[in-house]
Amino acid sequence: MGHHHRNNLLETEVNLLAELEPCAAKRQKIVPRIDLPVELDEGAASTRKPEPAGEGEVYGKRLIDGFDGVLADLDGVVYTGPQAIDGATEALDRLAGEGKSLAYVTNNASRSSEEVAAHLRELGAPATAEQVFGSALAGAELLAGTVEAGASVLVVGSRILADSVRSQGLVVVPSSDDRPDAVIQGFSPELGWKDLAEAAYAITAGATWVATNLDMTLPQERGFAPGNGSLVAAVAAATGKAPLVAGKPEAALFETAARHSSVKRPVVVGDRLDTDILGGNRAGMATVLVLTGVDSVQTALVAPVDERPSYVIRSLRELYEEYPAVTAEDGAYSCAGAVARVLGSVLSINGPEDDLNSWRAACAAWWAAHADTAPAAKPEIVFTPVLRQPG
Repeated sequence: MGHHHRNNLLETEVNLLAELEPCAAKRQKIVPRIDLPVELDEGAASTRKPEPAGEGEVYGKRLIDGFDGVLADLDGVVYTGPQAIDGATEALDRLAGEGKSLAYVTNNASRSSEEVAAHLRELGAPATAEQVFGSALAGAELLAGTVEAGASVLVVGSRILADSVRSQGLVVVPSSDDRPDAVIQGFSPELGWKDLAEAAYAITAGATWVATNLDMTLPQERGFAPGNGSLVAAVAAATGKAPLVAGKPEAALFETAARHSSVKRPVVVGDRLDTDILGGNRAGMATVLVLTGVDSVQTALVAPVDERPSYVIRSLRELYEEYPAVTAEDGAYSCAGAVARVLGSVLSINGPEDDLNSWRAACAAWWAAHADTAPAAKPEIVFTPVLRQPG
């Protein structure tokens, strides 16, 4: 009996560990991390230590009540492919009635805010151009805060990016021969070798360099095409330099959205740990992982420290539900009846495997045991049966 039970536990453990791989593989396929030939400039990544905000006020209350605004990712949160995610648009539409601000944050630097908003409205989501914040605006604002007023800028990217640069009082020039003070690089399908060469000439001559985002790939109907990160990598290889970066997972995009939305207690909602959650954490904001897209609670469990979310929910509907408290006592972490504890490399969970509260307790226990650095080895996960009193 005991031997048979242990075999079942081992089988459960193997299955759970296998679940950690698909999301990570999918994430790598969608947008692998850029490997620049040089380190990012010091200003490219925020040094803020992520601090989950509002936990004391949120636990035991509706999650949304701890915040005055939502900064929402798009793909995997609002929609998947051409379809809105079930219940997402209704949840977003409800925010206004709750007196909460709503902003959408996207790394896209080639579509206008109105184009993105129009697409969202077609799906049934509430959206105006003023609620959409892309990496073009964030990049232009980051650049404006780096160079002198009225500085000249070589724009390597779309018309939208050029307009964003002009909106900051900067002067757009067409060539490196104009000796620009800065270069800003964003995606456009019309970009070619000559454009990248102009950027390289200007950067080598000393121009400040800003990239809107480092997304390596761009999903297309026929497959994955090179994204802005791939083109940035080409310029980095040619110049031996690295840009300041505005888009996810850097803080600038989230800070831009929060500033324009006039929110004091924003919460970032996303489906990807390495972009949405990491970027929100770097901006010092509370973060919510919603399980309708790429990442899962299992991948969150073993995520690097700076990619750990403040909260985990199944869908946007749960913004309006009570968020259960996680309590700790003698090394045991409890959440709504589920209990987890760490014994060396073993993560023991007393609770239903399909209950999110079991995983919330598990995350709290594992993260507390590895507060500074996530271990390279995955935990040995063992579920134990829930003991119930006879009725």
